[in-house]
This record gives sequence, C-alpha cells and structure tokens, in this order.
Amino acid sequence: MGWRFVVNTPPVPKSVICIAPHTSNWDFFVGELAVRSAGFKAGFLMKDTWFFFPLGYILRAIGGIPVSQHHRTDVTASVVKAFNSHKSLAIGITPEGTRSPNPHWHRGFLYIAQAAQVPIILAYIDYATRTVCIDRFFEPSGDMDRDMIEIKNYFKDFTGRHPEKFCTGL
Repeated sequence: MGWRFVVNTPPVPKSVICIAPHTSNWDFFVGELAVRSAGFKAGFLMKDTWFFFPLGYILRAIGGIPVSQHHRTDVTASVVKAFNSHKSLAIGITPEGTRSPNPHWHRGFLYIAQAAQVPIILAYIDYATRTVCIDRFFEPSGDMDRDMIEIKNYFKDFTGRHPEKFCTGL
C-alpha cells in the first residue's frame, strides 16, 4: 500500500504509546495494519459508542477498551489495573482525544504511565511520508505543562490525513 513501518525502540513488555496526529478514522486502520504486520500488538482506548454489535466484539478482540464520555469513570485506574494484571501490555493513546482540531491535549496517558510505572513511547502516523513509526521513549520531567509542550513540539512537524485538523496549540 506504499506505507512503511519503522521501529526505533527496543521491545519492552509494557508501555503507553502516545500517537499523533489523529485526524481521521483511517489512522486506526493504518496504525493497526502497520503494528500487526511487524508482529506487534497494542491495545487502544476508543469512544464507547464504537462498541456496538457486532463491531464491539471485533474491537475488543483486537485490544479495544471502551471509554465513556458521558459517565464519570476512572479510566486511569482501569488501565493501571490492566497493566498490573498482565505480564505484557501496550496501550496506544491519542492525546488529542478527537479527530477535530484540539489545542488542549489530554494528559491521561501521562497519568496512566506514571501510576502504572511504565515507559511512554512516542509514535506517529505521517501521511506526508506515508510512515508509521514507533519512534522514541519519552521521559516525563514531573512538570506536566513542560512535558506537554515538549510532546507537542515533537509532533508538530508530522502531517495528518487532514492537516487542517491537526492542532498542537503551540
């Protein structure tokens, strides 16, 4: 299909994978095909409205975790519990939380990684170069504001399927 998949990090048993840009539903399919073609498997958080019959069975089978936007739930605690109960687990999270322009990225992936004591890996889907890349580890400083600026700076030069929808707020 003309895409390439690059892995620049050594394998680790557990991780939170921070993925951007996220501007299209195609990001999921492109990313999932790339990851699986290389023999990797990663779970993912997804809006619960996608988990309808029969699609819900398929999404759960490939690692989907439904997240409710309408009910107050402790997603962080649920994902940390999942990390604690598995020997090997990678969870992909899009910090934008939407396919629309959003300068206010969610910090949940930082909280999850900290509470579960797992590394954060930065990964991108770049439509300009047709590359999916699991690129590098990110070491949080403890200053969430500074960390988010550094993460947004990292992603700012990548191109989403719909570039006009990608917004780092920098």
